[in-house]
Amino acid sequence: MGHPNQTSSVTPLRAMSRAVSFAAFGCLLLGQTPAFAQSASQQPASAANTRTTNNAAAGFDDETDVSTSPAASGTAATADEAQRPAIADAQTGDEITGSILDDNMRRLNTREARVDETLPGRRAAESASTAETPGIPLGTFVLRPSVTQSINTETTKDGDTRQRRAFLETDAAATLTSDWGRHQLSVTSEGAWQRNISGEGEEQPSFKVNGDLRLDLPQDTVAHLTAGYNFYREDTDDPEAIANATQQSDVQEFSAGASVQRDFGILRGTTALALTRSIYSDATLANGTTVTLSDRNQTTGTLRGRVGYELSPALIPFLEANIGRTLYDETRDSAGYERSGHSYGAKAGVEVDLGEKLKGEVGVGYERADFEDNRLSSIDTATLDASLLWSPIRGTDVNLDLQTSIQPTTTAGESGYVSHALTTTVTHQLRDNLVGTMIGGVTWRDYPSDSTINDELVYTAATGLTWNINRYLDLTSTLGYELTTRKEGTDSQQWRAGVGLKLKR
Repeated sequence: MGHPNQTSSVTPLRAMSRAVSFAAFGCLLLGQTPAFAQSASQQPASAANTRTTNNAAAGFDDETDVSTSPAASGTAATADEAQRPAIADAQTGDEITGSILDDNMRRLNTREARVDETLPGRRAAESASTAETPGIPLGTFVLRPSVTQSINTETTKDGDTRQRRAFLETDAAATLTSDWGRHQLSVTSEGAWQRNISGEGEEQPSFKVNGDLRLDLPQDTVAHLTAGYNFYREDTDDPEAIANATQQSDVQEFSAGASVQRDFGILRGTTALALTRSIYSDATLANGTTVTLSDRNQTTGTLRGRVGYELSPALIPFLEANIGRTLYDETRDSAGYERSGHSYGAKAGVEVDLGEKLKGEVGVGYERADFEDNRLSSIDTATLDASLLWSPIRGTDVNLDLQTSIQPTTTAGESGYVSHALTTTVTHQLRDNLVGTMIGGVTWRDYPSDSTINDELVYTAATGLTWNINRYLDLTSTLGYELTTRKEGTDSQQWRAGVGLKLKR
């Protein structure tokens, strides 16, 4: 009765305890990293409710967990603190701050890269010109066909003779690729059919198909089984072409091969065997008679071996050697010469793989061909071969191909010639749906010094545009020029232009 009524529910003892708790908790917050503040702000509300419920049950309304306050403030425990329930050792120290802090930091604060650290490149957005058609599913295979119908004009000049023609050309292509978890089979084919609609000139049909079965074997071993067929008609500018023929010979080539590649640590070994069978049809002359060319039918086998040393995945020097054997169906050709023979070759080079920027190989070496007929002189030459794909900037690809080869002939008294061919193809994406292509090349047909045939130089240049109307339809245009020069005799030229539509699936 003599005591005044309490107007506040907070007793002096509780007020002191609460003040000490708030002071300790503030020191704790100031002593932690910003990451702790970030993680603490996202703690579930259930944890706070649990502490409040436990403290309320012990007689401390709205009390905050101050289990670390004595150590943080350096003050002695009060009487009320002595009545608080003991906190298990598993929840003290680093168990409360360290593990939870680390988890939250890994989840919320991702690592920033160093200034000198290269981050993975972003994947380029797929454009209309690079988008791949979905194809047609065929079981475990995907078929991607395309058909191009074009109208073309061609002008050919050989000395004082000039021919013009307009023709329709249908180009068909298809790719069949397996969708297996292991191994892969891919089949590619393409063909062209021409029909003259005006003027004069020889039609040039062609067709080829190639298959490659890749076998992923144990112990870093990969094997390839290949087969192919190629059909084409010889051009009038070909060294083997028949003069004054209205239709040159049709050539059929059958090929088969096998190769095995295996890695032996830093060494890489490759062994390959290739077989080629060539069959020539008769040529038709202007007077309607035919010229039999069966004496050119032949079979060639080549065995090749290569050993590479991996300095790095991007640089592999190599040594390569090959030996070949050519057998003609007829022991002697129409002129009485034995054309069968042997070939040998070796080269040293380097494989380069710098990803999208540069990949391919370059090699220098020596090659020789001998014939069974003593009247035919051997042909030998130094070789320089290169096949490089270079991308100087995004959207631009430069393909460089340089090949040196020995080409036998069936011309009476001649062994053949050495072919040095350089071709460069530049593809540039002008816009998202517009791609331009430029092709330039030169071929030097180098005959032996004792040959009666003069050397020839063939220059080619072409350009084209492809407009992707949508994923399934393209508009194409081409313009090409070819010039053949000879030390003696007349030069020949050819111009060609065309426009077409390409349907793909």
